[in-house]
Amino acid sequence: MTAAWKAAGLTYNRYLAIAGRTLRRSLKEGPRLQAERRGQMDLRFAKWENGKQGEPQSLAQANNAAIAQQAEK
Repeated sequence: MTAAWKAAGLTYNRYLAIAGRTLRRSLKEGPRLQAERRGQMDLRFAKWENGKQGEPQSLAQANNAAIAQQAEK
């Protein structure tokens, strides 16, 4: 028997994201705001060149900068 999320065509990570968001939205105001803050992430990355790590950057800011750069061309 296949899991319901798999039968629906979802990945496990996507299933967990939907379940977590649904749970956070069902809470009362105070606990909901605290849970929503915990649910936010700030992904960071760094490029490596010649065996040395570059400056860590926010993924969201890097994506926005790349989109703006493409729009200029």
